[in-house]
Amino acid sequence: MPDPLVSILIPCYNSARWIAATLDSALAQTHPRCEIIVVDDGSTDGSAALVERYIARGVKLVRQPNAGAAAARNTALRHARGEFIQYLDSDDLLAPDKIARQVAAVAAAPAGTIAAGPWGRFTDDPGAAVFQPEAVWADLGPVEWLARSWAGGGMFPPVVWLVPRSLCDAAGPWNEALSLDDDGEYFSRVLLRAAHVRFVPEARSYYRAHGGPRVSAGRGRKAALSSFTSTEVKARALLAAEDSPRVRLALAHLWQRFIWEQCAAAPDLAATAEERLKAFPALPPPAGPSAYQFAARLLGWRRARRLQLVAQHLLHR
Repeated sequence: MPDPLVSILIPCYNSARWIAATLDSALAQTHPRCEIIVVDDGSTDGSAALVERYIARGVKLVRQPNAGAAAARNTALRHARGEFIQYLDSDDLLAPDKIARQVAAVAAAPAGTIAAGPWGRFTDDPGAAVFQPEAVWADLGPVEWLARSWAGGGMFPPVVWLVPRSLCDAAGPWNEALSLDDDGEYFSRVLLRAAHVRFVPEARSYYRAHGGPRVSAGRGRKAALSSFTSTEVKARALLAAEDSPRVRLALAHLWQRFIWEQCAAAPDLAATAEERLKAFPALPPPAGPSAYQFAARLLGWRRARRLQLVAQHLLHR
């Protein structure tokens, strides 16, 4: 049986500092059949010119006006011919055998299996990446994976997954109206259409932490609205899949986390989230530094958190 074609899809926006290393890691894959598609999303820093140097090595470059990471991924997916999809952000890296190990694992698993693996966070040197196991680093059913993740058991960035194209088609396109947590909303849909999550311990990915452009670093009203929309869609979908104590506990954590992150940027959305939270089990106040804890005892954790965020904003002006 021939090796399946894997499409490595890379959205790129002003990533000139990192895109070469990302492409090198994609080209170094030991899996024999990979296509690499880069969608340059209106970069202004010369990223596309750097990608052009890789065209002779088989990389396909698609250019489009700036429309956001979700739109760039949708464009890449429309050009993809592979049986499997590997999403790869333009600053992240793959271990050379990442895809090969996951393809082999999925081939031995039931139909509808999605593959994951460990990921480490790094800044400049991937050799210094820290791989910190979390509760979702395991073979799990999709509902259990989401419930563990949202209850604080960890998350996976897009680079970790190897997705059968059939699951991408069943889940539908990325939501281009979202910015913050567009990946969380998308992969929730993919997972809820999967039969199983297969965790492959040797299939490593590297997630770069830096101060450059990254969707997950979004702030302000637009980002808060995106996060709220994503949270509401995810919560509704998981509850429809299974209404159980484990799911309701996970959704309590999900809404509390939204309030924690967005109560200063969008007090009205945080108030709506408070109403959503009342339908789920009560949780203890979130932990935080000593100054926050002192204020929380006097004012309650929500007001203390808003004061903490305002203070952080003033310090970084």
